Amino acid sequence: GAESPVLSLAYARDRHAPYLFILGFHGIIRAGRRAMSGLWTLPFLLVTAALPVFLVYLWFQLSRFPLSGPWFFASLLAGAGASFIALILQTLIPPGRADTGMGGLLLGIFLRIAGTEELSRLVAMILFFHVCRRLGWSFPGPDESVEGIVWGAACGLVAGLGFAVIENASYGAADMSVTFFRTFSAAPLHAACGSRVGSAVLCFREQPRPALGRFFSALAIHGMYNLMLLLPSIPPFLATLVAFFAFGSSLLFIRPGRDRV
Repeated sequence: GAESPVLSLAYARDRHAPYLFILGFHGIIRAGRRAMSGLWTLPFLLVTAALPVFLVYLWFQLSRFPLSGPWFFASLLAGAGASFIALILQTLIPPGRADTGMGGLLLGIFLRIAGTEELSRLVAMILFFHVCRRLGWSFPGPDESVEGIVWGAACGLVAGLGFAVIENASYGAADMSVTFFRTFSAAPLHAACGSRVGSAVLCFREQPRPALGRFFSALAIHGMYNLMLLLPSIPPFLATLVAFFAFGSSLLFIRPGRDRV
């Protein structure tokens, strides 16, 4: 039978991850030149990739979470920067061979893809919070406090969306047919993982074990999502469900007024 577009996307990602953004940006340029096929292509690509950002910003406003516009926009930029750190890290790790079996597949998924992206997110969030302190931006409480950890989760969630916008636009420029799917699967995934990494950064000094647990939970969720896309025996929508459940748990953790233990 015909190869699933989702599987094609996943296998292409595993083989060409170091060149993802280069090819994507080249695709964006090509899309911009396709005026004869319609001027709507590039705006549609960018708006679709950024749709989860608008929805989450609206959620923050409706829930009255005190994440101001500058914090929100700066978190987005931090996440976008993490995507370029991931690109550099992935170029340093050679792609696995196709004949290495399940062990090679798991290594590629959890180390070369999920591992590099979560590590890049960790580095970006550390730098982000450091710069915010140097600029004198106010935090809602000490890092190890409930308010501080929730603040880190909120900033990390938005940063995850910034990462997803760059990644989804890159994929969409190369193949417009995957833009919609990734907007409602990969974007929630990155947001969920980002929230866990962001909270881990702020609580690490006083609570190192819970912080490591949060980071490795992000790595596990990310790796499981990619693995489910790669295995032909697993329907792709199950990977989307994993992303949505992880995203929903992040929103519940951040939601103001909720009692937290």
